[in-house]
Amino acid sequence: MSAAPVLTSVQDGIGTITLNRPEARNALSMDMRPALAAAIAQMRDDAQVHAVILTGAGGAFCSGGDISAMLDTSRTGLTFRTGMRELHQWFPELVNLEKPVIAAVDGPAFGAGLSLALAADFVLATRRAKFCAVFGRIGLVPDLGALHLLPRIVGQQKAKELVFTARTIDAQEARQLGMVYDIVEDGAALTEAALALALRFGQASTAAIGMAKTIMNQSFESDARTIAELESYAQAMCRGSAYHQDAVQRFKAKQPLRFDWDRK
Repeated sequence: MSAAPVLTSVQDGIGTITLNRPEARNALSMDMRPALAAAIAQMRDDAQVHAVILTGAGGAFCSGGDISAMLDTSRTGLTFRTGMRELHQWFPELVNLEKPVIAAVDGPAFGAGLSLALAADFVLATRRAKFCAVFGRIGLVPDLGALHLLPRIVGQQKAKELVFTARTIDAQEARQLGMVYDIVEDGAALTEAALALALRFGQASTAAIGMAKTIMNQSFESDARTIAELESYAQAMCRGSAYHQDAVQRFKAKQPLRFDWDRK
């Protein structure tokens, strides 16, 4: 019996999604797609999950689309378009998941794997991590949201350069471009760092972080007035929350707040 293409676990409020095709460097196969969609929905709907780690098995994050599946010439025209639109149904759920998402990248994050990494709020990478908008090497355009996300992270001119050249960049350059949050030495350190970062959100208001994330994700497509209106609605909801009321009482009583990033 073959192993599940995507593994999920929840422990201490941290949900982990693991791409599990190490023999193919976790290439995004046809059976992996619905499994990944289900995993994202699971993390979205689990009220106990306050942060999510997205990673890959076997020393690779995701090498991109499954090239072997591209040899199937029967999937053309409308059939292929339908498959792409199915991707677009669940990928926004990852981008807009109202919980912090941490991509733990070891090895290649190529093609669709790059897109999955860019969908995260924080990207942690090992020194051997590599990133590439590889699509141009096989005569394709970037997909799975890369054309939307990449320019917003690295800027329009740099995004064009990375897409047009389809060149590989290492973790250090990715960090300089704003794609990577932090770099660690190896896979063991990556797991430790991802868990440590996720745990730091354990005492935060998941609702407040989620609403702030949703609004910021609209900031490039919305004008200042629209963002201000969204801010007003979100703040009104947060002001009425039990979390905020508890924080105010703690402040009045000169007690430590539950969530203080500076207090480690």
